[in-house]
Amino acid sequence: MSKSVENKIFKKIKNHKRGKMFFADDFALLGSAVSIRQALQSLQKSGLLVRVATGVYCYPKINKFEWLDEKYLLPSIDEIAHAIAKRDKIRIVPTGEYALNALGLSTQVVMNVVYITDGAPRRIKVGEGKGILFKHTSEIRRLSFNSELLMLIDSALREIGEGKVRPHELEIIKEKLKYVTQKDIDRDIDLMPIWVREIVLNLWNS
Repeated sequence: MSKSVENKIFKKIKNHKRGKMFFADDFALLGSAVSIRQALQSLQKSGLLVRVATGVYCYPKINKFEWLDEKYLLPSIDEIAHAIAKRDKIRIVPTGEYALNALGLSTQVVMNVVYITDGAPRRIKVGEGKGILFKHTSEIRRLSFNSELLMLIDSALREIGEGKVRPHELEIIKEKLKYVTQKDIDRDIDLMPIWVREIVLNLWNS
């Protein structure tokens, strides 16, 4: 029975392109919880799947770059977090050092990424020493951005703090704002705190 479930899961996975992420629930109709768990473990051992986080699996892309030692190209922490958010139908916004890193305001390697969310708070282990933390927030405005870039800029400036933004950081943000449209500004500017809004508008109009 378990082998039959494994074959069904194998066929379902092979219908997708490499890089696709899966959850155990994606195979719920193919067998019992025990047989699915055993099948996923077997497919991990065979190399078809890689477990990238607790309960999250990837049909990995093959590494074609000789200068990389890894056999597979695995999804980033951010990609894993967004896959979980999509499954759970929740909104997430990266905060802290990750937001700074994503904009080029920091070069620090982020091992644990914190997201605010309208979903349940929880921690998800991602490999050795890495993780995702979803922190529930009632500040819905921060989750309502249409522009991902403006969302990141808002999170990054909040992390730096009012009155603490340095000139070189302003220059980096100004460069990023070249990719923001008037439509983006009109839709999202009121979601920011007044001091963040003033910085963004000053840089965008200069």
